[in-house]
Amino acid sequence: MTSTAAADRTRVGILFGGRSSEHSISLITAHGVLGVLDQTRYEPVLIGITEDGAWHLSSIEELEAIIASEALAHFPGQGPRVTLPMGGGRGILLQDCREGLREGPALDVVLPLLHGPFGEDGTVQGLLEMADLPYVGAGVAASAIGMDKHFMKMAFESAGLAVGPYRVITARDWSRDREGSLARARELELPVFVKPARAGSSQGITRIDDWSELDGAIAVAQACDPKVVLETGISGREIECAVLDGRSHERPRASLPGEIEVVGQGHAFYDFEAKYVEAESSRLRCPADLPREVSDEIRGEAVRAFLAIGGEGLARADFFYTDEGRVLINEINTLPGFTPSSMYRVMWGATGLEYGELVDELLTLALERPVGLR
Repeated sequence: MTSTAAADRTRVGILFGGRSSEHSISLITAHGVLGVLDQTRYEPVLIGITEDGAWHLSSIEELEAIIASEALAHFPGQGPRVTLPMGGGRGILLQDCREGLREGPALDVVLPLLHGPFGEDGTVQGLLEMADLPYVGAGVAASAIGMDKHFMKMAFESAGLAVGPYRVITARDWSRDREGSLARARELELPVFVKPARAGSSQGITRIDDWSELDGAIAVAQACDPKVVLETGISGREIECAVLDGRSHERPRASLPGEIEVVGQGHAFYDFEAKYVEAESSRLRCPADLPREVSDEIRGEAVRAFLAIGGEGLARADFFYTDEGRVLINEINTLPGFTPSSMYRVMWGATGLEYGELVDELLTLALERPVGLR
């Protein structure tokens, strides 16, 4: 493997933080990845993005201090400003008040550990494409589709995957025909989950059991995203499956399925607090206790969903296994949580691929793949 980095190590730009509501989770993910990155083979270059979108050079020591100081950490952006080169050359540009503009380290590959809008929605991926930098994960189109629950479901339906009943309310719909939007929403059966179309980590989601709660739930979702998706609550088990791309256009690989069970009080579903704040509120099981044929079906459907959106690198597909024995896909996440306790990592660990090996495989896939049209 060729490298521009010293001592023949591959220089990896690790992007973390970002402008989305999942900023803090991104920092936790980056900290976890750095803990298992083989630094005899890879040289990490940490680039943090503040909540207002400024890029700054960071360090392992700074990230560790941030994680240690706060339950939900925030990146302050104290190092030199970072600019990516456009139109050739992989050396990042650094700027600070003392030394002005200077050339920084050249990157071989970028590992974007950014969740939510302005991170996994195709925006950063487009920037990396313009900078001619290889990167881990889905490309521009797949990232955008995978971030938008509306277009994601359309892609699933087009590929013949079974999805639950849903409705969409756009900002235009809400502005021009609010009553019609509410009427379409009431065509669904209660309970209904009201979600921002383009947010993650279960933020902005409300379960409603009475239509009198609908207006308030839409307002909560619209605080995260003007476009809202409403889904009929599915009676069944929540099953997840991790997907890892194949090398050289080989078929993507699917992990053993895992299951999430919410056990804490005060959680009507697997919400943000159950995921990241109150660890005792949820139980993660892998492999899930499923009949062999159902497990195989879910693994096959996860790969189909990955291909339906044009996925690359990695993804986590989330399903419902209904009380009637049906498998329904709920959504796909093209940059899933990647902390040591995240389901993506746990499922691959149960399937035989440990955390460090998983990071190495993702970097290998990114370096194998060309930048641009493919």
